[in-house]
Amino acid sequence: MEFQIILIIIVALAVFLFAKSKYDEKELLRKYNLRNDNEWGQILDANYTQDHFQAIKEFYYANKGTHDVDDITWNDVDMDTIFMLLNHTHSSMGEDYLYAMLRKLQVNETELKKREHFISLFQKNRNARNQLQTEFRFMGKIKEFSLYKYINMAEKIPPHNPIASIFMSSMLLVSILLMVISVFGVLSPIYGVILFVFTLVNNIIHYFNRKAQIEKYFQVFKYIIRMLDNAKELTKLDIPELKDVFARINEITKQFADVERGAFLVFFDGKKGEGSFWDLSLDYVRMMFHIDLIKFDSMTKKIQARTSELNELYETLGFLDAMIAVASFRTWLGEAGYCIPTLKEEKEAHIAMKHAYHPMLEKPVKNSIQADRCILITGSNASGKSTFIKTVAINAILAQTIHTAIAESYEASYFKVFSSMALRDDLQGHDSYYIVEIKSLKRILEQVGDTVPTLCFVDEVLRGTNTLERIAASAQILRTFADTNTICFAATHDLELTSILEAHYDNYHFQEEIVDNQVVFDYMLRDGKANSRNAIKLLGMMGYDDKIIKKAEELANYFLEKGTWETV
Repeated sequence: MEFQIILIIIVALAVFLFAKSKYDEKELLRKYNLRNDNEWGQILDANYTQDHFQAIKEFYYANKGTHDVDDITWNDVDMDTIFMLLNHTHSSMGEDYLYAMLRKLQVNETELKKREHFISLFQKNRNARNQLQTEFRFMGKIKEFSLYKYINMAEKIPPHNPIASIFMSSMLLVSILLMVISVFGVLSPIYGVILFVFTLVNNIIHYFNRKAQIEKYFQVFKYIIRMLDNAKELTKLDIPELKDVFARINEITKQFADVERGAFLVFFDGKKGEGSFWDLSLDYVRMMFHIDLIKFDSMTKKIQARTSELNELYETLGFLDAMIAVASFRTWLGEAGYCIPTLKEEKEAHIAMKHAYHPMLEKPVKNSIQADRCILITGSNASGKSTFIKTVAINAILAQTIHTAIAESYEASYFKVFSSMALRDDLQGHDSYYIVEIKSLKRILEQVGDTVPTLCFVDEVLRGTNTLERIAASAQILRTFADTNTICFAATHDLELTSILEAHYDNYHFQEEIVDNQVVFDYMLRDGKANSRNAIKLLGMMGYDDKIIKKAEELANYFLEKGTWETV
């Protein structure tokens, strides 16, 4: 009778826990669906550690293209911030693909047309994107290391003979059997107990030693199981526009049926993620009987043999997640905040933007530009020169990656994009600022003159050397850009360059005005060269002695009149 009561209690508890598990799954699904709507068109508040960012970059480093945005340009225009602004992905594949996509410029319409098709679909079809987002949320992200890198390093998993784990599991079963037999008085229970304790301790020690060797791969395999499970769920969705994509996903996942078979031994519920009751309960069984290690060993060989198929699935899912992110970004910008760019395959360089702005500014000032040749931009400190050329650079990159320009209109050639702006001394390489500058400029000069035009951005060219040689060398470097199919946007304080290069560069400027003893900028781009200066005025506003300011103004005026400097 007591045994029956205990059995009923155990069965009732199991039913309750199973029902609760299903309820929790439905509740999680409800929360995910709610978040899909609430977060759509919003900027996600996410924290990025250095390890996380490095992990995201690994997929790109393994799949570099021909016309990529290099590290200097990427850092100059702070594309990491733009990536974070765009990153509305919910899977490791999605954010890896999004980052790589922003780095790899397209120079023809083929891939961009494909992307536009899916971006537009997810903008318009709420049901389609919500269903996909939910599955991507279930897949989740690994932030500590690169999932893609470890998938492609499966051959480096430390070798292990599963026979050892099978033997230890068998010995534990034997010890349990001996204890059961002892109940019937066949032999003393001490033998079973001693063997059980010894085997249990040995199994646990061996288990954690092996798990320590393969911990990251273990997490990767768990994720692969989750990815395969949720990828199959995707193919069940009724989205006619994705029929062909789903068919290919289905073909790939079928090839991993034997990998998924018995996968609960490694990870109980691929869809819910870690932390479910059943998964936690199985942890104790795994430690004792090594069932997950045995399954891991068999999975390893199968995954090693099908890395290319797994990579294709990785990229396909990443593409879909990334396209949803771009669609959300467009929604955040608003219909009036972006345009679909018009891009042309032509050797001659051309760019025209109307009311373009920087997406990171809270109250941006919109500017327009049309250029068929190089441009010099002059103006006072903090007048908007650097922000403007970054705006042009960001728009050019986004136009040729996510087919989106942050402007009323954008029409341009396909470009290779380079910059030389936010440079610094290379202490490790023992290079001075000037050496870093000339190396940076040389890498651009080596890229110009190709069939694909170059769009480059230079902020304060050669600022690291003396005035005489800076102007002479800058003039010749900038002239070289003008002699090729390159549009160079160069911001400078050297007004002499506006005259030296007037036959090859169009001049634009930003200006300021003094209001109530304060310098006020409107950040509007204007035709022509700058004719105002504010550096000495700023000394006064910062409380410098009037004598210093007066003498500085006299020196400046003397130079403007005589062309030489007066001795002080």
